[in-house]
Amino acid sequence: MNIAKLLEKRRSNWGELERLCEAMEVRGRTDKAGPQYKGAAGIVRFATLYRGACADLALADAYQLPPATVTYLHRLVARSHNQLYRAGKFEPMGWFDMIFRVAPKEIYGDACVRVATLVFFGLFALSMYLGYQQTLFPDFANVVVGDAGLEQMDEMYEQELVGSLDHYIQMSSFYIMHNTGIGLKCFAYGILIVPCLYILASNAVTLGTVFGYMAREDNASRDNFFEFVTAHGPFELTAIALSAAAGLRLGMGLFATGGLSRVDSVRRAAVRAVPVMSASAVLFVLAAFTEGFISPSPLAYTFKAAWSVMSSSMISFYFVVLGFPGNRSSLAERESVQTVLNFLDDEPAAEATTTDSPDDVALGESVSPSAA
Repeated sequence: MNIAKLLEKRRSNWGELERLCEAMEVRGRTDKAGPQYKGAAGIVRFATLYRGACADLALADAYQLPPATVTYLHRLVARSHNQLYRAGKFEPMGWFDMIFRVAPKEIYGDACVRVATLVFFGLFALSMYLGYQQTLFPDFANVVVGDAGLEQMDEMYEQELVGSLDHYIQMSSFYIMHNTGIGLKCFAYGILIVPCLYILASNAVTLGTVFGYMAREDNASRDNFFEFVTAHGPFELTAIALSAAAGLRLGMGLFATGGLSRVDSVRRAAVRAVPVMSASAVLFVLAAFTEGFISPSPLAYTFKAAWSVMSSSMISFYFVVLGFPGNRSSLAERESVQTVLNFLDDEPAAEATTTDSPDDVALGESVSPSAA
């Protein structure tokens, strides 16, 4: 086949690729060029046309077609490349949709979140009950926390809460590092699943036992303890459970591949873990500032209790109300896009052009110099 005639037949594809580039440059989305380009289908079509244009450019350059044609294809390929690999621009509505619609639904529908939440809060509540029941389980708190640990807790909350602004700022910084360290440890060990569950369960049992011990009626430090922990408790405890859930999601991607390679399975799991870890990070920051400025302040306990109720309500509304009933369509679409991008990285260009049209198939084949 004459290469010049073959490329001439491809001009309609070049025009289609130009329209998609214009739509992406103006609106950042392919569906602005037409409803048939909506979602993953638009990205697949754009990628196919881009690869076809690359093949056309190679043929035009190899067979020394008119300079105007070669220059046009050079610009078209460069323009398409910039759109395909460009950094996403900041779109307020897109971020709003991601934070308040996509993320809660994905977190609500994630089985790892449910497992981590059940393990952590279940063991926390059970340990709190066992630590509180001094008559039925007199040695439970001593075995779990240790005599030295219990004495340290009593001494720590013997005095009333006082502090200056400088003290609050320093403690807020300390709590950010401390809380983040707990979350990162749970997240990092999640890739191996069992160590993550062990750390999560260990924290739950220790914290629950301390809460139960300090809640005993004969404990002189009881009031001061709960005046300190009430305000930041919901943020901090939920953040620990979520960070472990994000790690477990990566671990499940490593061991339960679903037919994919381990690398691709972990990459897909990472996409699902990002909203969970992001929510955990936000909660850790909120817990740190609350623990640094509100918990040790001389504010009335009524205000701190109200803050705790408000934070619990906000967490429940975000994860349960906004997340219910767990529609996963957005996640499925994002995973389809990710699959397309992986395909672009891994497959050779000649194979992609064979999926478009008979002209694309011809371009994917080798052409001898005599055909020109």
